[in-house]
Amino acid sequence: MKGKMSTDMGDIVIDRDVLAKYAGTATTDCIGIVGMAAVNMKDGVTKLLKKENAARGVNVIVSDNRIKIELHVIVAYGVGIRTVAQNVLESVRYKIEEYTGLTVEKINVIVEGVRIVDED
Repeated sequence: MKGKMSTDMGDIVIDRDVLAKYAGTATTDCIGIVGMAAVNMKDGVTKLLKKENAARGVNVIVSDNRIKIELHVIVAYGVGIRTVAQNVLESVRYKIEEYTGLTVEKINVIVEGVRIVDED
């Protein structure tokens, strides 16, 4: 389902892919996140997605203009996972609600892996 808002001049409809793109970009901008993860359910293999494909690591469900988001992420080795996840939750919630005007009901952060980040 798509997010929908009614105004005096008509309706505004926001596609789930747009919401996923916003959420994926907001997530990858957070410190401690290496990137979004694509999980191959058949093989159980996790793959790091490039930034332009960040939306593929996001599942969005819209029901009654309330959004539920599931983020599959890969974190940097050595960071506090709880702290990074909390930062992601706050950032994604703020950006989605601010940019779309829709309410975020729930966000789940699933840590699919840990990567060592080169500090070059």
